[in-house]
This record gives sequence, structure tokens and C-alpha cells, in this order.
Amino acid sequence: MTVTLLRRCLAVLAVVLLAVPVAPGVAGAEPEGATLTWTVQPASPSGPDGRRWIERTLDPGQAVTEYLAVRNFSDAAVVFSLKAADGYLTDKGRFNMLASDRPSVDGGTWIAVQEKVTVGAKATTVVPFTITTPKGAAPGDHPAGIAATITSTGGTVAVESRVGFRVMMRVSGTVTATLPVTNLSATYAPSWNPFSSGTIRVRYTVDNDGNVWAAGKSRVTVAELFGLTSQDTTTDVEELLPGGTRTLESRVGGVWALGRLRTTVEVTPAMLGGDQAGADIRRTSATVTTWALPWSQLALAMLLAALLLGIRTVRRQRRRRLALLLDRARDEGRASVVAVKDS
Repeated sequence: MTVTLLRRCLAVLAVVLLAVPVAPGVAGAEPEGATLTWTVQPASPSGPDGRRWIERTLDPGQAVTEYLAVRNFSDAAVVFSLKAADGYLTDKGRFNMLASDRPSVDGGTWIAVQEKVTVGAKATTVVPFTITTPKGAAPGDHPAGIAATITSTGGTVAVESRVGFRVMMRVSGTVTATLPVTNLSATYAPSWNPFSSGTIRVRYTVDNDGNVWAAGKSRVTVAELFGLTSQDTTTDVEELLPGGTRTLESRVGGVWALGRLRTTVEVTPAMLGGDQAGADIRRTSATVTTWALPWSQLALAMLLAALLLGIRTVRRQRRRRLALLLDRARDEGRASVVAVKDS
């Protein structure tokens, strides 16, 4: 029974840690019935310095000292645990750091900070921490997060609450920004109004195969009539960390179903943060071909053809009836003339 309860507690703890975002802000917790509220943000030795997060470009083997400020808004002194971990972006594009039960393997291991800090009631404490870049560190971005945490043990479940900020560490050297397109698919959705064009629905994946934090612009172009005409639209590609991926969808209207449709997605990346001088910015593209037939227009043409054929048939039948009536009238006229002569 005790082992089962412990497993449940650990599972709930992992879920809570994964769900708590790491960003400059205010967090609240209620350990042992007391409401605690606190915030953590980048700082100078004298206090918070207004930065949302920390960005540093470092050489391999270089060490620097930075500062964080923990502000306790509560009515009593609180002991906070200070932790650093690898950073990542969630599916919704929000920055987070690995949960406490997941080991860091990159930037999170480069940050050394004291394990605990006591902050008085309504007070702010500045804490130094050190970033040390390994001598063999690869060029590019190595994101991490640093946070102040409190673990509450109400009932049988331990809940860790944390708040912090991102630490973007860029190792000097050759940096590359590239966002290749994969898993490209296009589907034509016709309009059942034969006088209206249809829409191409495009779905694709953008991968950050470079070594830096990047965003970008995606342009989707649909070529019709073997390239004689085209329609296009643009979409913003939100920030992606190295190794990150995001699935996007676009719709291009004004497309007529005239046979082969070539859909091309071109992504132009933009490196975020740091000095962009000398960066290798690579534009990428992918193309897929879709065949679309003008079914509604064909149906309208068949309907018009049937209507014209019907009108033509009716006119022929009327002409034949009229000719028969004229022939009958002539025959009757001739018969009446012969009858008069005979009499």
C-alpha cells in the first residue's frame, strides 16, 4: 500500500512540474496553510535590472557571473530552492525547463547556483550564479532556465511550485539558421458554386535544423495552368529552439480546379538574439503536386448541354408537328378542290 501511494505521489509531482511554465512573473503556493507569493527575475548586484531573461554569448571554456533576484511578497520569511535545468519550448510555444525528475544534459548543466536562499517577508534577495561553458561546447544556442521553487506537502501529495526565467547561452563560432520544410501535404477544397474558386489547404512541419534560436516567414504559393497564374499567402513561423519542430497550416484561396496544382512552401529564417553578423541564413523550400478537376463546372456544363439538347429536341418536335399540320392542311385543301370539280 505504501509503495503504491509513493508511486502516485511521484506521478502527480511529475505532471505538476511539467505543467508549470518558467517565465519572469509571480507565483503563488500554499504550503502548510500559508499563502506564498514570489517572483524571480534577472538582476545586477544591486537588484532587478529590467531584463526579461538573460542572453550571453560566450567562448568555449569561458565563465561569467550573473545575478538573479528573488522577491518574497509574503508576510513571513521563506526558504526557496534554486534550480537550473535545460530549457525547451512547449507545443504552444511557451518556454519551460525540464522537471526536477529529468536530468539536464546541455545548458542546464553549465549553471552553478547555491541550492537554497532565505528571503525575508516583503523582501528581495539578490543571488549570484555562474555560467561556465565547456571547452568543447558546440557553437550555437544552448537554452536553459533557472527558478526558485517551493515544495508543499499538503495531504499525501507533494507539489513543487516554481517560477523563473530563461537563460539563453550562445557559444561563439559558426552559427546557422535554417528551418527546412517536411511532411508537406496539400488538399484542394472546391466550391460547389461553379462561379466561385476553391481553396488549397496546406499542412507542413518546420524543423529547426540550425544551431540557433530562430523564427521566420513562410510563403505558400499555388501555381495553376502550368505556372501561368498563381496565388500565395504568408504565415509567421514562431520561435523555435535548435532541434525544435512545429506543425503549421495555411489556406490559399482563389484557386481554380484546372488540373495540376503545384504548391510550394518557402521559409526564410530570422535568427533571434545575439550578433547576427556572419550568420549563415539558409532559405528552404518544398513542393508538392495536387490534381484537381472542375467538378462543379463540369456538372454545370453537362446541365447546360442537357438543357440545350432538350430545347433543340423540343424545337425539332414542334417543327415536325407544324410540318405535319401543313401537309394535312394541303391534303385537305386538295381534297376539297377535287370534290368541288367533281360536283
